[in-house]
Amino acid sequence: MEFKIRDRSVNAGTRALVEERRVYLQLVDQGVGYAEAARIVGINVRTGKRWRNGRTASGGTVQALPIEPSGASPKPSGTPLDGPSRYLREADRIHIADRLREKATIRAIAAELGRSPSTVSREIRRNRTVLPDGSWAYRPHAAQRRADQRTPRPKPDKIGQSPQLRDFIQHHLKMRWSPEQICHALRRRFPDRPEMRVTHETIYQALYVQGRGELRRELARALRTGRTRRRPHRHAYKRLPRAIRNMVMISDRPAEAADRAVPGHWEGDLIIGKGGKSAIGTLVERSTRYVMLLHLPVGHSAASTRDALVESVGTLPPHLRRSLTWDQGSEMAAHRAFTVATDVPVYFCNPASPWQRGSNENTNGLLRQYFPKGTDLSDHTRERLDVVAAELNSRPRKTLGWETPAERLAKLLAASN
Repeated sequence: MEFKIRDRSVNAGTRALVEERRVYLQLVDQGVGYAEAARIVGINVRTGKRWRNGRTASGGTVQALPIEPSGASPKPSGTPLDGPSRYLREADRIHIADRLREKATIRAIAAELGRSPSTVSREIRRNRTVLPDGSWAYRPHAAQRRADQRTPRPKPDKIGQSPQLRDFIQHHLKMRWSPEQICHALRRRFPDRPEMRVTHETIYQALYVQGRGELRRELARALRTGRTRRRPHRHAYKRLPRAIRNMVMISDRPAEAADRAVPGHWEGDLIIGKGGKSAIGTLVERSTRYVMLLHLPVGHSAASTRDALVESVGTLPPHLRRSLTWDQGSEMAAHRAFTVATDVPVYFCNPASPWQRGSNENTNGLLRQYFPKGTDLSDHTRERLDVVAAELNSRPRKTLGWETPAERLAKLLAASN
């Protein structure tokens, strides 16, 4: 690199070495040694060290922070490094450099840092310094500067910077292509142009996120959902707690219920009708997949559900009344009264965990052939529910070796007698 050393002896007063700093750090990033980089720009080696690492205050000297070429805010020397961090810190990068010199493996370094091996591997690949002879070296301070240069937000959006990319996406959205289909079409059409590739999430953000506007908002109506704004998905940890007291969780359920070897353990739920105003209760025996339907003509409040459960479970013999597993719906707020009346303990699933009642969820899907969504379920009589349950219980099931639930239950009853 050609650099003309400035004659500072002819300058009146002090003048910041802005250009010298920039060139010095650029040379270091390119793999030039610290002493050689200092010689090229005409500074002392100790000056270069202070630019790279900063200087702590002591005696009559003042504190100097490391030079940040990216314009990002420099980190004070006293910044604490303890505690978890989402991103690698300078201390982590120094540890990586030290261990690489000791020929440690990527997995060993990752274990020492408490990180994924892919995190360490990606860090080395992205922030290493390529030397003139084609080899590479990992220099932690240079790696930290590269990481800081990529940190500032917001970053320029890819779609807004390329009119060709924006027109391609808008044209195919008008053709009612999905964002994912458009992304794959871009990869096939422009295999050698990475600037013409985006993910489907980038397209969704360009349509939905306020303040961007790279894509015309009316194009959102061409999506399959037709929504003009993104609908948030609630996570399990954000769900509101249910108004159910004294719940016993499924983790405390007897082990015999999990392996389905012992009959008498049931799963329950509601299928909801139009507007959430009507419902039908469903009970499925885990071992035989035998189905019982609860008639709820006056609503699915806690009291109505409790009474319907007591009536249905009361028809079973004692050895088929071992436990009931339900989700955390408010209709089971009276579960303690149900247990007192039937001597059947109730166990509750974890939030957003329908697989913990897999048999019941599968049965609810079958019931939708008889009771479609969006219909008023209060129109169905007790007799109609019994007919539907009988049809399901007389249907051969692959999981039962092509026996019907009624046949399997009859065998169990005969063996117990």
